[in-house]
Amino acid sequence: MGIIERFVNSFVFWAAWIIIPFIMEILPAFGSVFVLVKRLLFEKKAPKPIIYPEISIIVPVYNSKDTLRACIKSINDSEYPNEKIRLYLVNNRSSDDSFSVYTACQKEYPDLLMQWLNAEQGKSRALNLALYNSVGKYIIHIDSDGILEKSALTNMVDKFESDTKINVVTGAIMIQPELVEAYPKGKSRLLRKMEFMEYAQAFLAGRNCASDLNSIYTLSGAFSAFRKSAILKSRLYSTDTLAEDTQITFQMRYLQNERIYMSENSIFFVDPIENVDKLYTQRQRWQRGSLEVSKMFGGAKMKTRQMFSDVSVKTLMYDHTFAFPRIIWYLALICLMAVGYSVKTVVLATAFLFGMYILCGFMYFGSTIGFLKDFPEVKKYYKKQWWVVFLLPFFNFVVFFIRFAGIINSINTDSAWKTVTLSEEGKHFRQTVKNDFRHIHSGIVKLRKLVNEKEEIQENEEI
Repeated sequence: MGIIERFVNSFVFWAAWIIIPFIMEILPAFGSVFVLVKRLLFEKKAPKPIIYPEISIIVPVYNSKDTLRACIKSINDSEYPNEKIRLYLVNNRSSDDSFSVYTACQKEYPDLLMQWLNAEQGKSRALNLALYNSVGKYIIHIDSDGILEKSALTNMVDKFESDTKINVVTGAIMIQPELVEAYPKGKSRLLRKMEFMEYAQAFLAGRNCASDLNSIYTLSGAFSAFRKSAILKSRLYSTDTLAEDTQITFQMRYLQNERIYMSENSIFFVDPIENVDKLYTQRQRWQRGSLEVSKMFGGAKMKTRQMFSDVSVKTLMYDHTFAFPRIIWYLALICLMAVGYSVKTVVLATAFLFGMYILCGFMYFGSTIGFLKDFPEVKKYYKKQWWVVFLLPFFNFVVFFIRFAGIINSINTDSAWKTVTLSEEGKHFRQTVKNDFRHIHSGIVKLRKLVNEKEEIQENEEI
């Protein structure tokens, strides 16, 4: 019985602490690196079209005065011929003077055909308005708070033109290195470097592998493209979710049976995250959007047995179902020692898992360098940040807790673009604790007063 009990205890420990992360994260990482190396070695570049077709670029605008000029300039300065571009700037109830930037850019870039559209009903309807007005063979969406790499548009269209079966393509999102270095040295710059590394590996390694396996979960809302004939067959963007990019992805995959492709050499640079509060609300919004869209497309129809065949089920299982046992084990390390596990066992298990994450990080690091071969300046900066790989597990650990908080908050709060920040939640928590202690203190005072009154009564009776 003692042997059986030890075996069961060991199996439960290793299964929960090592085997599940190993199967869900580490093994796929090894497999993805194999796929990436094969792709780097054997995939041929898409041939250049003889004549580039007309395209429509849709840029949603919301209080974008500070970033819109740079965005429009990057479109004008791109390799794609201006006479083939129709640019739609869709204003979603901006309260700043973004329109003045548009008028100034009209004069500054007269060869770029631009049109300003006003929408009063939210981002999704703003995008739909631009879709109805769009012309050209391909529709490309980019955010107003980033800039295109010079060859991004031509590389994106090359991808479409190389295969008539390709109808949906997502680009690669990266953080601008110059803006990372603009932050003061110390924890401010370190946070942005970890985010830079996370984005680079997620898009250039993670999504390229997912593209080969037909398992891209969501198009990037910051930079994605469609064959016009395909997206106009869809139900367009939904107003019932914050994650309109995920919702349109699910439409393409489940309603139109489209495969989602990655254009790894189409790079869109975005600003680093402004602060921890922005990171907190951003990742919670992504998590809530994932849950909303999953409910819209299937819900009860999604089965556990599909976790290895359906990317949506796999993502839900890992991000949500497995999140709860992960939380339990993260918080139960001390308790493990109290029920018979030695400190050495717990430390070795944790060190082993950490080491495997570091190994995976460097494998992705090598793959990402390969995908940056056509971008020497970005590649040079990326290679210099090799030491950040050692910190990524800690960054991902923090992000996991933020995403988990998003799951909890989605249960008891309404869906809204503006959500409670970490600072606001911290303030609310401290106030709640303070109020609870005030009630406890008040109860103690009342109890003490009651006891004192009884003692006085007894003393009076004795006298």
